Amino acid sequence: MATLARRLGPFDATMIVMGGIIGSGIFINPHVVALHVHSAGLIVGAWIAGGVIALLGAFAYAELAALRPEVGGQYAYLRDAYHPSVAFLYGWVLLLVIQTGGMAAVGVTFGKYFLQLTGSQIPDRVIAAAALAILTIINCLGVRSGSNTQSALMLLKLAAIAALIVAGFMFRGAPPTAAAAAEVGGVPLLAFAAAMTPVMFAYGGWQTASFISGELKRPERDLAVGLLLGVGGVIVVYVLVNIVCVRVLGPAGLAQSEAPASDIMRAVLGERGARTIALGIAISALGFLSQSMLTAPRVYYAMAADGVFFRTVARINPKTHVPIVAIALQGIVAIIITWTRKYGQILNYVVSVDFIFFGLTGLSLFIFRRRLPPAAFRTPGHPVTTAIFTLACWAVVIATVAQHPRDSVIGLLILLAGLPAYAWWSARRQGT
Repeated sequence: MATLARRLGPFDATMIVMGGIIGSGIFINPHVVALHVHSAGLIVGAWIAGGVIALLGAFAYAELAALRPEVGGQYAYLRDAYHPSVAFLYGWVLLLVIQTGGMAAVGVTFGKYFLQLTGSQIPDRVIAAAALAILTIINCLGVRSGSNTQSALMLLKLAAIAALIVAGFMFRGAPPTAAAAAEVGGVPLLAFAAAMTPVMFAYGGWQTASFISGELKRPERDLAVGLLLGVGGVIVVYVLVNIVCVRVLGPAGLAQSEAPASDIMRAVLGERGARTIALGIAISALGFLSQSMLTAPRVYYAMAADGVFFRTVARINPKTHVPIVAIALQGIVAIIITWTRKYGQILNYVVSVDFIFFGLTGLSLFIFRRRLPPAAFRTPGHPVTTAIFTLACWAVVIATVAQHPRDSVIGLLILLAGLPAYAWWSARRQGT
């Protein structure tokens, strides 16, 4: 029987970590943060705080990778720490909400910027569906093919962000004056908490690198290196981008700008600069889609291998050594969501569902520490740092539910719908 091939190293892992975090959000979310907090210090401080939480999460995930270098990554951690049903629910919402919904939205973002650059009259959802289909095919050709595509797009993405940062520091004018946005609830602490939701959403995604641990040459080392270098690199990039945003646009101007990256490049380099960053945003969106195609299908593969999903999803192509059915399934679901245009609502409840499992995964480190011998990598400051990460994740869930109760309930209902689905597949497995 064909198995997954271990062909990836620490550079691949680092690129996958960064690609899973950096999408199109960093070009847009600074505006959302500035709507909640209105000083340069608080805006940049929110991104630093989010980076610290992400780094604490990376520490915990790095030790989990060293302790449990298994196929499925986070899925395997949840399964072995708690119960197979918990892992199944994670895979269930990953397929129906978290991964495919995010891919659909980012796909349409790519489509819109592609149309701006080309002047084509093709509907953006057609472009999005075509991009998803092409990346699905590329990743079905093999993990090296998918990883090379992901790494190339990641480097181009970083070049676009570097151009934005350099242009921002070249700016010699004064930020435009604009009326400040209204304070959320009039309470600075609540405003800062509200600002952390888009920040944490932008930092999310490092966990997807754990999905390909079964294809890393030395997962107990390579994944830890990739997590720490990848998350650390993203923190530097995000903080620099936001320093540039407040430097060029000012806090109030940033709050009014729905496309801050384009406005910065336009202020420094004119329309040519705005067009250049549009290309960068399109590449960034495409890179996120490529990373998603490469990583998440390994979770569906692990579910099927455990007998709690369709058996065909566990099929490994004997030539390419990749789970082609799992990859194709994710691509098809993402394309369907793109065509139904229901992805906008999904984005509001992705965070509330996703960060439940972030917190549970952080908590699993306490469980594995009691069960297993020490790993080669140990989380600095554990148990305090791991506890801070876990509590911060659940605080994000509470804040998101409070801000978007209706959408959050929909997400939670989809999550709960996985319980009868798990019971059905478990009964089938026991009956065979």
